[in-house]
Amino acid sequence: MDNELLKNILCVIVKPRYGWQRVSESQLTPGQALSGAYFPLLGILAIACFVPMIYDRTITLSASLMTGIIEFASYFIAYYITSYLLDGFYPELTKTNAAKRRLNDFIVYNLIFLVLLKILRYLLPSNFSPVLFLMLYMPWMAFRGAEYLGVSDEKLARFVTIASVMIIGLPVAIGSLLRLFTNIS
Repeated sequence: MDNELLKNILCVIVKPRYGWQRVSESQLTPGQALSGAYFPLLGILAIACFVPMIYDRTITLSASLMTGIIEFASYFIAYYITSYLLDGFYPELTKTNAAKRRLNDFIVYNLIFLVLLKILRYLLPSNFSPVLFLMLYMPWMAFRGAEYLGVSDEKLARFVTIASVMIIGLPVAIGSLLRLFTNIS
């Protein structure tokens, strides 16, 4: 992972206002956050699904494999659905190719935060609930990122609400739907 990309991710998480300015000013190519950080983190998330086998002997290899596939697929699909839906709800944010890339980077950086939380959850030996509460920080990151996208003040609250619900809710909904087809809880 590129050092500048790593710094951008950390800045967006720790200090969202400064982080989004940094993302805006960085010399990273469009889509570099997607291919350089998000997709590799999805692979790490899938591998992290095997860690609970170490401290919980009731979890089988096949259950861990299915959980890894479901987690990978839910976040992978959620990125594309969120991108498509936000483009549809807010076409003014994607009038140019540069604006569309900014929206996609906005989605990716927010999803990276959620994927990092999921990885942490699988690495901890119990369902440490404060990790799940950290998900509520993501709307703050989205609020600060709205300026990066150029969302008008009149549409700010609605945009942050819709984007946050999609970014947090779609991976959960897709994962739940995929779990229906398996016997994994």
